[in-house]
Amino acid sequence: MDYNTEREKLVMPEYGRNVLRMVEGLREIADKGKRTEQAGAIVKVMEILNPQVHTQENYEHKLWDHLYMIAGYDLDVDSPYPCPVREDYATSPVPIPMKGSRIKATHYGRNIEKIINLLCEEPDGEVKTEMIRSLAIYMRQQYLIWNKDSVADKTIFSDIEKLSDYRLRIPEGINLSKISNDATFSRPGMGLNVGQIPGKNRKKNNKKGFKKK
Repeated sequence: MDYNTEREKLVMPEYGRNVLRMVEGLREIADKGKRTEQAGAIVKVMEILNPQVHTQENYEHKLWDHLYMIAGYDLDVDSPYPCPVREDYATSPVPIPMKGSRIKATHYGRNIEKIINLLCEEPDGEVKTEMIRSLAIYMRQQYLIWNKDSVADKTIFSDIEKLSDYRLRIPEGINLSKISNDATFSRPGMGLNVGQIPGKNRKKNNKKGFKKK
């Protein structure tokens, strides 16, 4: 058996191995005029095999570039476009620098850290206490999505202080609201609403669709 995995790796796999054989056959054509004519025919085949290239600007130029790349940048034909430079396609892309520092707690996210930093600058008082309480409730919700089925309030309070590098202290006597036993916390993309009571919307929709006879 002849497997593709044992053959030479394709430079442009979207065109297939038959196009590679066509390109290799160009070298056997002695007459440059006929070789150029055959190269144009191969470009037409490549266009048919890769129709999405039409969505790109100057797609004909790109197809000829692909032909040269399949030929190893060594093809003597009268192309309407110059042969691309190998080095332009062989260089590694410039890495994109990451903005900001590393996230301390990924299950909370970077925005939580930004909110905590803003709270550190707020003056102490009832407003700040209520803001901390609201933040803690939201962080508990995020914790339950990505971690365990239950979490103690003191764990959330401890996380807030750690994320603030202990610049933020939890006021004494602060309590979080209780979580309903029917509440469901799901990860994004699971198709469930965070904190939704199972069957609540289903019953509501059934009522809307029920008609008396």
